[in-house]
Amino acid sequence: MTHSLQIRVYYEDTDLAGIVYYANYLRFIERARSEMVRAAGIDQTALKSAGLVFAVRRVEADYLSPARFDDLIEVRTTLTALKGASFTMAQEIWRDDTLLFRADVTLVILTETGRPAVFRQISAHAWPPLRRKQATDAEVFAFPLTTC
Repeated sequence: MTHSLQIRVYYEDTDLAGIVYYANYLRFIERARSEMVRAAGIDQTALKSAGLVFAVRRVEADYLSPARFDDLIEVRTTLTALKGASFTMAQEIWRDDTLLFRADVTLVILTETGRPAVFRQISAHAWPPLRRKQATDAEVFAFPLTTC
């Protein structure tokens, strides 16, 4: 399933040439990932209180065509891989029918000390499927995503 987030390009997002500054694409996809996690029912504040955080481990990005001031862009995020302590998302930024940017992003779950944690360590308060003692891995790892 794919999560979608629309973002308007503001003047502050652009460079002197009026196109989106390259680093801002990373900000856009970060925002979309945060909204996807929220839509999946994960409470990141509760997660942090439990001593666990998500951190980006790797980004592989391709800049294909520039976004410009006042464009309405759509960030599409799809969970593509899930392992014990990490997950990968494919993210694309579109303007209408034009693909502008794509990235594969790997995230890890870390403890307060910076050590990897596994999904089962996430507290029941942070991820609703863990509230049930007998939740299956498929339920625990499911991102019940819908398009926004």
